[in-house]
Amino acid sequence: MHVPEQQAIISGVGQSAAGRRLGRSGLDLTLEAVLAAIEDAGLDRHDIDGISSWPGFKPDSPGFSPVSIGQLKDSLGLDLNWYNAGIEATQMSGVLNACMAVASGQARHVLCFRTITETSAAVKGNRPSLIGNGPERVSGFAEYLAPFLAPSAANWIGMVATRYFHEFGATREQLAQIALNARRNAGLNPRAVYREPLTLDQYMAARMISTPLCLYDCDVPIDGSIAVIVSHKDTAPDLKSIPIRVEAISGGLHTRDTWDQMDDLTRYAAEGCGRQLWNRTDLKPADVDIAQLYDGFSFLTWLWLEGLGFCGRGEAPAFVGDGSRIALDGALPLSTGGGQLSGGRLHGMIHVVEAVQQLRGTCGARQVKGDPRVAAVSNGGGPIAGAMLLARE
Repeated sequence: MHVPEQQAIISGVGQSAAGRRLGRSGLDLTLEAVLAAIEDAGLDRHDIDGISSWPGFKPDSPGFSPVSIGQLKDSLGLDLNWYNAGIEATQMSGVLNACMAVASGQARHVLCFRTITETSAAVKGNRPSLIGNGPERVSGFAEYLAPFLAPSAANWIGMVATRYFHEFGATREQLAQIALNARRNAGLNPRAVYREPLTLDQYMAARMISTPLCLYDCDVPIDGSIAVIVSHKDTAPDLKSIPIRVEAISGGLHTRDTWDQMDDLTRYAAEGCGRQLWNRTDLKPADVDIAQLYDGFSFLTWLWLEGLGFCGRGEAPAFVGDGSRIALDGALPLSTGGGQLSGGRLHGMIHVVEAVQQLRGTCGARQVKGDPRVAAVSNGGGPIAGAMLLARE
Protein backbone atom coordinates (compact mmCIF):
# COMPACT_ATOMS: atom_id res chain seq x y z
CA MET A 1 0.00 0.00 0.00
CA HIS A 2 1.40 3.38 -1.02
CA VAL A 3 1.03 5.85 1.85
CA PRO A 4 2.50 9.23 0.84
CA GLU A 5 2.78 10.62 4.36
CA GLN A 6 5.31 7.92 5.18
CA GLN A 7 7.82 10.08 3.30
CA ALA A 8 7.61 12.51 6.23
CA ILE A 9 9.33 12.57 9.59
CA ILE A 10 9.19 14.90 12.57
CA SER A 11 12.70 16.25 12.84
CA GLY A 12 12.39 18.85 15.57
CA VAL A 13 10.05 20.07 18.30
CA GLY A 14 10.08 23.12 20.54
CA GLN A 15 7.94 24.79 23.17
CA SER A 16 8.08 28.28 24.58
CA ALA A 17 7.46 29.22 28.17
CA ALA A 18 3.82 28.53 28.96
CA GLY A 19 1.71 30.08 31.65
CA ARG A 20 -1.03 32.41 32.70
CA ARG A 21 -0.74 36.12 31.82
CA LEU A 22 2.88 36.06 30.72
CA GLY A 23 2.55 39.52 29.19
CA ARG A 24 4.77 38.59 26.22
CA SER A 25 3.85 39.13 22.59
CA GLY A 26 2.70 36.24 20.45
CA LEU A 27 5.65 36.71 18.10
CA ASP A 28 8.10 36.62 21.01
CA LEU A 29 6.68 33.31 22.25
CA THR A 30 6.57 31.91 18.71
CA LEU A 31 10.20 32.70 18.03
CA GLU A 32 11.21 31.03 21.30
CA ALA A 33 9.43 27.82 20.32
CA VAL A 34 10.56 27.94 16.69
CA LEU A 35 14.24 28.51 17.46
CA ALA A 36 14.10 25.65 19.98
CA ALA A 37 12.64 23.33 17.32
CA ILE A 38 15.27 24.34 14.76
CA GLU A 39 18.01 23.72 17.33
CA ASP A 40 16.42 20.40 18.30
CA ALA A 41 16.54 19.23 14.68
CA GLY A 42 20.06 20.49 14.14
CA LEU A 43 18.99 22.66 11.21
CA ASP A 44 19.85 26.19 10.17
CA ARG A 45 16.88 28.54 9.96
CA HIS A 46 17.57 28.97 6.25
CA ASP A 47 16.89 25.23 5.79
CA ILE A 48 13.21 25.97 6.50
CA ASP A 49 11.37 26.28 3.17
CA GLY A 50 7.79 25.89 4.34
CA ILE A 51 5.51 27.19 7.11
CA SER A 52 2.18 25.69 8.12
CA SER A 53 -0.24 26.71 10.85
CA TRP A 54 -3.80 26.62 12.15
CA PRO A 55 -5.96 28.72 12.15
CA GLY A 56 -4.00 31.61 10.64
CA PHE A 57 -3.86 35.15 11.96
CA LYS A 58 -7.10 36.15 13.78
CA PRO A 59 -7.04 39.90 14.53
CA ASP A 60 -10.77 39.89 15.34
CA SER A 61 -10.23 37.47 18.24
CA PRO A 62 -7.42 38.85 20.42
CA GLY A 63 -5.07 36.22 21.77
CA PHE A 64 -6.60 33.29 19.92
CA SER A 65 -4.09 33.32 17.05
CA PRO A 66 -1.94 36.44 17.20
CA VAL A 67 0.89 35.58 14.77
CA SER A 68 0.72 35.38 10.97
CA ILE A 69 2.85 33.29 8.66
CA GLY A 70 4.13 36.51 7.10
CA GLN A 71 5.29 37.86 10.46
CA LEU A 72 7.19 34.69 11.23
CA LYS A 73 8.69 34.47 7.75
CA ASP A 74 10.00 38.02 7.87
CA SER A 75 11.27 37.71 11.44
CA LEU A 76 13.38 34.70 10.49
CA GLY A 77 14.33 36.00 7.04
CA LEU A 78 13.06 32.88 5.27
CA ASP A 79 12.50 32.07 1.61
CA LEU A 80 9.44 29.84 1.38
CA ASN A 81 8.54 27.38 -1.35
CA TRP A 82 5.21 26.58 0.34
CA TYR A 83 2.95 27.89 3.11
CA ASN A 84 -0.47 27.11 4.54
CA ALA A 85 -2.99 28.29 7.15
CA GLY A 86 -6.77 28.31 7.50
CA ILE A 87 -9.56 28.17 10.07
CA GLU A 88 -11.84 25.64 8.34
CA ALA A 89 -9.80 22.57 9.17
CA THR A 90 -8.80 20.28 12.01
CA GLN A 91 -6.53 21.96 14.54
CA MET A 92 -3.84 19.47 13.51
CA SER A 93 -4.11 20.56 9.87
CA GLY A 94 -0.87 22.51 10.10
CA VAL A 95 1.04 19.28 10.68
CA LEU A 96 -1.12 17.11 8.40
CA ASN A 97 -0.72 19.51 5.48
CA ALA A 98 3.01 19.77 6.14
CA CYS A 99 3.29 15.98 5.78
CA MET A 100 1.57 16.16 2.40
CA ALA A 101 3.71 19.09 1.27
CA VAL A 102 6.89 17.17 2.09
CA ALA A 103 5.59 13.97 0.48
CA SER A 104 4.72 15.83 -2.75
CA GLY A 105 8.05 17.63 -2.96
CA GLN A 106 6.69 21.13 -2.29
CA ALA A 107 9.11 21.59 0.62
CA ARG A 108 11.87 19.76 2.51
CA HIS A 109 11.52 21.24 6.00
CA VAL A 110 8.14 22.67 7.04
CA LEU A 111 7.84 24.65 10.25
CA CYS A 112 4.45 24.18 11.95
CA PHE A 113 3.40 26.39 14.85
CA ARG A 114 0.50 27.19 17.14
CA THR A 115 0.57 30.25 19.36
CA ILE A 116 -1.95 31.56 21.88
CA THR A 117 -1.93 34.57 24.21
CA GLU A 118 -5.46 34.20 25.51
CA THR A 119 -4.82 35.05 29.15
CA SER A 120 -2.77 38.17 28.42
CA ALA A 121 -5.50 39.34 26.05
CA ALA A 122 -8.08 38.85 28.79
CA VAL A 123 -6.09 41.11 31.13
CA LYS A 124 -6.59 43.91 28.59
CA GLY A 125 -10.34 43.38 28.65
CA ASN A 126 -10.53 41.25 25.51
CA ARG A 127 -12.26 37.90 25.71
CA PRO A 128 -10.78 35.63 23.03
CA SER A 129 -13.48 33.83 21.08
CA LEU A 130 -13.95 32.07 17.79
CA ILE A 131 -17.22 33.95 17.49
CA GLY A 132 -15.48 37.32 17.59
CA ASN A 133 -14.93 40.08 20.06
CA GLY A 134 -16.69 43.13 18.66
CA PRO A 135 -20.22 44.48 18.25
CA GLU A 136 -20.71 42.77 14.90
CA ARG A 137 -23.66 40.45 14.33
CA VAL A 138 -22.99 36.80 15.00
CA SER A 139 -23.11 34.67 11.87
CA GLY A 140 -22.56 31.06 10.84
CA PHE A 141 -23.33 28.21 13.23
CA ALA A 142 -23.02 30.54 16.22
CA GLU A 143 -26.16 32.48 15.27
CA TYR A 144 -28.24 29.46 16.29
CA LEU A 145 -26.43 29.05 19.62
CA ALA A 146 -25.67 32.54 20.91
CA PRO A 147 -29.38 33.53 21.40
CA PHE A 148 -29.71 30.59 23.80
CA LEU A 149 -26.65 31.71 25.79
CA ALA A 150 -24.57 28.82 24.47
CA PRO A 151 -21.54 30.56 22.96
CA SER A 152 -18.98 28.14 24.36
CA ALA A 153 -17.86 24.67 23.29
CA ALA A 154 -18.38 23.74 26.95
CA ASN A 155 -22.11 24.17 26.38
CA TRP A 156 -22.18 22.09 23.21
CA ILE A 157 -20.00 19.29 24.55
CA GLY A 158 -21.77 19.30 27.91
CA MET A 159 -25.01 18.57 26.07
CA VAL A 160 -23.44 15.64 24.23
CA ALA A 161 -21.81 14.32 27.41
CA THR A 162 -25.20 14.43 29.15
CA ARG A 163 -26.69 12.29 26.40
CA TYR A 164 -23.74 9.88 26.58
CA PHE A 165 -24.12 9.57 30.36
CA HIS A 166 -27.82 8.79 29.90
CA GLU A 167 -27.29 6.28 27.10
CA PHE A 168 -24.37 4.35 28.59
CA GLY A 169 -24.79 4.85 32.34
CA ALA A 170 -21.53 6.76 32.78
CA THR A 171 -20.76 8.72 35.95
CA ARG A 172 -18.78 11.81 36.87
CA GLU A 173 -16.54 9.66 39.06
CA GLN A 174 -15.54 7.74 35.94
CA LEU A 175 -14.97 10.89 33.90
CA ALA A 176 -12.82 12.27 36.72
CA GLN A 177 -10.11 9.70 35.95
CA ILE A 178 -9.18 11.57 32.76
CA ALA A 179 -8.51 14.78 34.68
CA LEU A 180 -6.82 13.04 37.61
CA ASN A 181 -4.48 11.12 35.32
CA ALA A 182 -3.55 14.31 33.47
CA ARG A 183 -2.76 16.11 36.72
CA ARG A 184 -0.61 13.24 38.04
CA ASN A 185 1.44 13.31 34.86
CA ALA A 186 1.65 17.10 34.84
CA GLY A 187 3.22 16.91 38.30
CA LEU A 188 6.22 15.29 36.63
CA ASN A 189 6.37 17.80 33.76
CA PRO A 190 8.22 21.05 34.56
CA ARG A 191 6.53 22.77 31.57
CA ALA A 192 2.98 22.00 32.71
CA VAL A 193 0.96 24.95 33.98
CA TYR A 194 -0.90 23.15 36.79
CA ARG A 195 1.26 20.66 38.69
CA GLU A 196 -0.18 20.57 42.20
CA PRO A 197 -1.98 17.31 43.18
CA LEU A 198 -5.68 16.93 42.41
CA THR A 199 -7.91 14.53 44.34
CA LEU A 200 -11.23 12.95 43.44
CA ASP A 201 -12.88 14.88 46.27
CA GLN A 202 -11.57 18.16 44.87
CA TYR A 203 -12.79 17.21 41.42
CA MET A 204 -16.28 16.32 42.64
CA ALA A 205 -16.54 19.55 44.67
CA ALA A 206 -15.41 21.82 41.82
CA ARG A 207 -17.87 24.31 40.37
CA MET A 208 -19.93 23.12 37.45
CA ILE A 209 -19.24 24.77 34.09
CA SER A 210 -21.78 23.02 31.86
CA THR A 211 -23.34 19.86 33.24
CA PRO A 212 -21.78 17.32 33.58
CA LEU A 213 -18.48 19.14 32.92
CA CYS A 214 -16.89 20.80 35.93
CA LEU A 215 -13.92 23.15 36.10
CA TYR A 216 -11.38 20.34 35.91
CA ASP A 217 -12.99 18.86 32.80
CA CYS A 218 -12.04 21.97 30.80
CA ASP A 219 -8.63 22.71 29.35
CA VAL A 220 -6.57 25.61 30.67
CA PRO A 221 -6.33 28.92 28.74
CA ILE A 222 -2.68 30.00 28.65
CA ASP A 223 -0.07 32.01 26.79
CA GLY A 224 2.39 29.84 24.90
CA SER A 225 3.66 28.48 21.61
CA ILE A 226 4.48 25.09 20.12
CA ALA A 227 6.64 24.42 17.06
CA VAL A 228 7.04 21.18 15.11
CA ILE A 229 9.28 20.68 12.08
CA VAL A 230 8.13 18.16 9.47
CA SER A 231 10.93 17.07 7.12
CA HIS A 232 11.43 14.62 4.28
CA LYS A 233 12.72 11.29 5.51
CA ASP A 234 15.76 11.57 3.22
CA THR A 235 17.07 14.34 5.47
CA ALA A 236 17.22 12.04 8.54
CA PRO A 237 21.00 11.35 8.35
CA ASP A 238 21.68 15.09 8.66
CA LEU A 239 19.59 15.63 11.78
CA LYS A 240 20.78 16.06 15.35
CA SER A 241 17.81 14.54 17.13
CA ILE A 242 16.17 11.14 16.71
CA PRO A 243 13.71 11.49 13.79
CA ILE A 244 10.19 10.20 14.37
CA ARG A 245 8.49 8.58 11.43
CA VAL A 246 4.98 9.48 10.30
CA GLU A 247 3.17 6.18 9.82
CA ALA A 248 -0.29 7.52 8.93
CA ILE A 249 -2.41 10.66 9.10
CA SER A 250 -6.15 11.25 8.99
CA GLY A 251 -8.30 14.37 8.89
CA GLY A 252 -11.63 13.90 7.17
CA LEU A 253 -15.13 15.27 7.58
CA HIS A 254 -17.51 12.30 7.49
CA THR A 255 -20.22 13.77 9.72
CA ARG A 256 -22.48 16.76 9.30
CA ASP A 257 -20.51 19.98 9.81
CA THR A 258 -22.23 20.82 13.06
CA TRP A 259 -21.65 20.61 16.80
CA ASP A 260 -25.26 20.15 17.82
CA GLN A 261 -27.25 18.64 14.93
CA MET A 262 -25.54 15.31 14.29
CA ASP A 263 -27.61 12.23 13.63
CA ASP A 264 -26.23 10.65 16.80
CA LEU A 265 -25.23 13.09 19.52
CA THR A 266 -22.89 10.56 21.15
CA ARG A 267 -20.75 10.21 18.02
CA TYR A 268 -18.37 12.92 16.96
CA ALA A 269 -15.94 13.00 14.04
CA ALA A 270 -13.38 10.91 15.94
CA GLU A 271 -15.07 7.73 14.77
CA GLY A 272 -14.69 8.41 11.03
CA CYS A 273 -11.21 9.82 11.56
CA GLY A 274 -10.12 6.65 13.33
CA ARG A 275 -11.56 4.43 10.63
CA GLN A 276 -9.60 6.31 7.97
CA LEU A 277 -6.39 6.24 10.04
CA TRP A 278 -6.32 2.46 10.40
CA ASN A 279 -7.08 2.05 6.69
CA ARG A 280 -3.72 3.71 5.95
CA THR A 281 -1.49 1.38 7.94
CA ASP A 282 -0.91 -2.27 8.76
CA LEU A 283 -0.67 -1.36 12.44
CA LYS A 284 -3.58 -2.03 14.79
CA PRO A 285 -4.74 -0.35 18.01
CA ALA A 286 -2.99 -3.10 19.97
CA ASP A 287 0.34 -1.94 18.50
CA VAL A 288 0.07 1.51 20.10
CA ASP A 289 2.32 2.00 23.12
CA ILE A 290 1.22 5.51 24.16
CA ALA A 291 -1.80 7.69 23.37
CA GLN A 292 -1.81 11.48 23.35
CA LEU A 293 -5.52 12.08 22.79
CA TYR A 294 -7.30 15.40 22.62
CA ASP A 295 -8.57 16.67 25.95
CA GLY A 296 -9.89 20.14 25.28
CA PHE A 297 -12.63 18.67 27.46
CA SER A 298 -12.13 15.41 29.36
CA PHE A 299 -15.19 13.85 27.74
CA LEU A 300 -13.64 14.16 24.28
CA THR A 301 -10.88 11.76 25.36
CA TRP A 302 -13.52 9.07 25.90
CA LEU A 303 -14.80 9.59 22.36
CA TRP A 304 -11.25 9.39 20.98
CA LEU A 305 -10.58 6.14 22.84
CA GLU A 306 -13.66 4.69 21.17
CA GLY A 307 -13.12 6.39 17.81
CA LEU A 308 -9.58 5.08 17.48
CA GLY A 309 -10.66 1.56 18.36
CA PHE A 310 -9.03 1.14 21.76
CA CYS A 311 -12.45 0.08 23.06
CA GLY A 312 -15.99 -0.28 21.74
CA ARG A 313 -18.91 2.15 21.66
CA GLY A 314 -19.91 3.20 25.15
CA GLU A 315 -17.01 1.26 26.69
CA ALA A 316 -14.59 4.11 27.39
CA PRO A 317 -15.66 4.65 31.04
CA ALA A 318 -15.06 0.99 31.87
CA PHE A 319 -11.88 0.91 29.74
CA VAL A 320 -10.39 3.78 31.76
CA GLY A 321 -11.70 2.25 35.00
CA ASP A 322 -9.85 3.46 38.07
CA GLY A 323 -7.20 5.11 35.92
CA SER A 324 -4.55 2.40 36.27
CA ARG A 325 -4.86 1.34 32.62
CA ILE A 326 -4.05 4.87 31.38
CA ALA A 327 -1.36 5.68 33.96
CA LEU A 328 2.31 6.02 33.04
CA ASP A 329 2.87 2.37 33.99
CA GLY A 330 -0.45 1.18 32.54
CA ALA A 331 -1.28 -0.76 29.39
CA LEU A 332 -2.05 2.46 27.44
CA PRO A 333 -0.35 5.51 28.98
CA LEU A 334 -2.49 8.55 28.18
CA SER A 335 -1.70 12.30 28.14
CA THR A 336 1.70 11.58 29.62
CA GLY A 337 2.70 15.25 29.87
CA GLY A 338 -0.52 16.45 31.47
CA GLY A 339 -2.33 17.17 28.22
CA GLN A 340 -4.34 20.34 27.85
CA LEU A 341 -6.27 19.82 31.07
CA SER A 342 -3.17 20.49 33.17
CA GLY A 343 -0.46 21.37 30.64
CA GLY A 344 -2.32 24.15 28.86
CA ARG A 345 -4.51 24.79 25.83
CA LEU A 346 -2.48 24.72 22.63
CA HIS A 347 -5.13 22.97 20.56
CA GLY A 348 -3.61 19.52 20.40
CA MET A 349 -0.11 20.54 19.33
CA ILE A 350 1.13 19.91 22.86
CA HIS A 351 0.24 16.25 22.28
CA VAL A 352 2.42 16.05 19.16
CA VAL A 353 5.46 17.32 21.04
CA GLU A 354 4.85 14.95 23.95
CA ALA A 355 4.50 11.96 21.61
CA VAL A 356 7.80 12.79 19.90
CA GLN A 357 9.64 13.22 23.19
CA GLN A 358 8.22 9.98 24.60
CA LEU A 359 9.24 8.03 21.50
CA ARG A 360 12.73 9.52 21.78
CA GLY A 361 12.91 8.57 25.46
CA THR A 362 13.67 12.12 26.62
CA CYS A 363 10.82 12.79 29.08
CA GLY A 364 12.75 12.29 32.30
CA ALA A 365 10.62 11.51 35.34
CA ARG A 366 7.47 11.02 33.28
CA GLN A 367 9.10 8.77 30.66
CA VAL A 368 7.04 5.69 29.90
CA LYS A 369 8.99 2.53 30.57
CA GLY A 370 9.35 -0.34 28.13
CA ASP A 371 10.81 1.53 25.14
CA PRO A 372 7.62 2.87 23.46
CA ARG A 373 7.78 2.65 19.67
CA VAL A 374 4.32 3.71 18.42
CA ALA A 375 2.22 6.69 19.49
CA ALA A 376 -1.32 7.70 18.57
CA VAL A 377 -2.01 11.45 18.56
CA SER A 378 -5.37 13.13 18.00
CA ASN A 379 -7.12 16.45 18.26
CA GLY A 380 -10.53 17.97 17.82
CA GLY A 381 -14.12 17.65 18.90
CA GLY A 382 -17.51 17.93 17.25
CA PRO A 383 -17.09 17.79 13.45
CA ILE A 384 -13.37 18.59 13.76
CA ALA A 385 -10.95 15.64 13.90
CA GLY A 386 -7.32 14.92 13.07
CA ALA A 387 -5.10 12.01 14.02
CA MET A 388 -1.61 10.69 13.43
CA LEU A 389 0.36 7.53 14.09
CA LEU A 390 4.00 8.24 14.89
CA ALA A 391 6.71 5.60 15.14
CA ARG A 392 10.39 5.25 15.97
CA GLU A 393 12.53 2.88 13.94
